[in-house]
Amino acid sequence: MSSPDGPPLSRVTFDRAAQHRTDDAWLADAWTRAKVVLISPKSTTPVGADDRVQFRDAADARDGPRRFLGVIDDVPYFAVTTEEDGDGWKTLREIGGDIGDLEASLVVSAIGLEQWHQRHTHCPRCGSPTVEAQAGWTRICTNDGSQHFPRTDPAVIMLIHDGGDLALLGRGPQWGEGRFSTLAGFVEPGESLEAAVAREVYEEVGIKIHDVRYIASQPWPFPASLMVGFVAQLDGDPSITLDPVEMAEAGWFTREEVRRAADWTDDLETPLDVGPDVRLRAIPPHFSISRYLIDRWLAGAV
Repeated sequence: MSSPDGPPLSRVTFDRAAQHRTDDAWLADAWTRAKVVLISPKSTTPVGADDRVQFRDAADARDGPRRFLGVIDDVPYFAVTTEEDGDGWKTLREIGGDIGDLEASLVVSAIGLEQWHQRHTHCPRCGSPTVEAQAGWTRICTNDGSQHFPRTDPAVIMLIHDGGDLALLGRGPQWGEGRFSTLAGFVEPGESLEAAVAREVYEEVGIKIHDVRYIASQPWPFPASLMVGFVAQLDGDPSITLDPVEMAEAGWFTREEVRRAADWTDDLETPLDVGPDVRLRAIPPHFSISRYLIDRWLAGAV
């Protein structure tokens, strides 16, 4: 299935064929005709000169944990974790804007699994070691036999606008000066997505909002998030009160300012040369759902 208008990393789904994860005979046969994506512990993968993912035949794959991803056009796909890394290996952040939708969907799943396995080597109940099972989709405690499944942490990300020509963008302390993005934050226990949107906006910039509307979601395996995208409208006073821990800067920007920053962000060939009075100089690249929300607003589709 595909959703061509959705954000990157979310446009294509494949048959995960979960019914085969406990069928050792089927998995063994599938491996003999499989395509493999290699993943290093640093979550890099081998790519070609065009930054497209280099899938291997099973016979050419390295030894390492083997995880069944799914089936595409009757071809099984696996991920294998290998200690190999170096020249020609890149992270998803580096190649996310260049690879195709199907590649992206497979690599996101492979990296998400690898990140989870790295962080769940021991049982959270008793502390004993765990081992992989179900073709990499569970871990089982070697002491009490409990099963543990991959975690995904929901986070909201939102484009806030004033109902007219202004959008609210912010910059975290870790970002370079002039680079702004949409606001975002993790969902807390017992909280709805919509409530998380309103809470995060108020906590980070002191703005009240209404008309919170879901737009799209994007898997974000850095290490294990699902970014749930919304748009919402200013409700009342537009004055900004920053949380100094979470935000270094925030402001209301016109469509012309945001569009100009988008052009600068996308033009990788021309060095940026703007005066110090230009506050907004860059926004996220097309790879991110933040940019997807911004581009929708620029196009008037909010």
